[in-house]
Amino acid sequence: MKIHEYQAKELFKKYSVPVPEGGVAFKADEAVAVANKLANYPVVVKAQIHAGGRGKGGGVKLAQSADEVQSVAREIIGMKLVTPQTGADGRLVKKVLVEQGLNIEKELYLSIIPDRASAQIVVMASESGGMDIEAVAAKTPEKIIKVPVNPLLGIQAYHCRAVAFGLNLSPAVMKPFVAMLKNLYRLFVDYDCSLLEINPLVITAEEAVMALDAKLNFDDNALFKHPDIHEYRDIDEEDPLEVEASRFNLNYINLDGNVGNMVNGAGLAMATMDIIKQAGAEPANFLDVGGGASAEMVENGFRIILSDKNVKGILINIFGGILRCDVLANGVVEAAKKTGIKVPVVVRMEGTNVAEGRKILAESGLNLITAADLKEAAQKIAEVVQ
Repeated sequence: MKIHEYQAKELFKKYSVPVPEGGVAFKADEAVAVANKLANYPVVVKAQIHAGGRGKGGGVKLAQSADEVQSVAREIIGMKLVTPQTGADGRLVKKVLVEQGLNIEKELYLSIIPDRASAQIVVMASESGGMDIEAVAAKTPEKIIKVPVNPLLGIQAYHCRAVAFGLNLSPAVMKPFVAMLKNLYRLFVDYDCSLLEINPLVITAEEAVMALDAKLNFDDNALFKHPDIHEYRDIDEEDPLEVEASRFNLNYINLDGNVGNMVNGAGLAMATMDIIKQAGAEPANFLDVGGGASAEMVENGFRIILSDKNVKGILINIFGGILRCDVLANGVVEAAKKTGIKVPVVVRMEGTNVAEGRKILAESGLNLITAADLKEAAQKIAEVVQ
């Protein structure tokens, strides 16, 4: 789950991580009120959406007076902000963060992520802060510092010193930086984060270390332990079909292709999407109904796939284990009858009660295309959508 920058900074404050003074505003007048409470101008008005690159899209602007804050906030709130991470459709901005301006001396990059390959937590940092870190990694990877931390032992002083020396921090800055990094690591672990990123982390002319930006993502599977974080969820920032799927405990991710997929098992779903692409088509979604799915879950998954106007055909690929093939077939038949399906459907199923499942589909009166194996199924769906 993602949260907004201002929400991440609330958590930063809880863990004694320095952030600029400021507040969130939903209207231009509220933005002016926040700005007037700050010590002085200039202030920064920042669009709050779940995407990076806001500055390049016109979503981050400096204001030198209350009148400028009013003008800038009116311009940003209500705009469709397009960034490399939003896609061409952009995101509607409904709120802004108004913060004090800083006298910035140096911009750095800092993040903490889990590394599943080594089963460790990695602190990444770079002196090239404020830039696209992906571009830095691609063109000058030597500028990125990576310090692995054993999660069973936790972060130690030598980890922090390795990052600090790698960033060429001055002695005056090193002590507050080390304290901040320890607090950030504790936040990362306490809240089961999947990403903690600050870009940029700034050193001011007064030699203060401050998180000018803040990004936190959380492991969805751990949210039951953190009801306070779940309250931060903003469904306006999420894909409507993904929100709908979550209500039925379906693992659904919307993509931009034309072949809808219904599969049981994440690995099988990934393989299915790969073979669809090899056949010359494009997957429109990832949908794992799970091993223990009921006919009702299958029906809801089917309905959600059909809600995507880009879907020109559906591929159902089920290996019957816990989810029996006859249960799947009943769910497909019920969903097809209720939704009035108008796109071709290719079904490939194997496993428990496969004969019963095929019989249910054959006697349903629906126009279904069957396939003996996954390769044939992918070829057939690619042909019908093209």
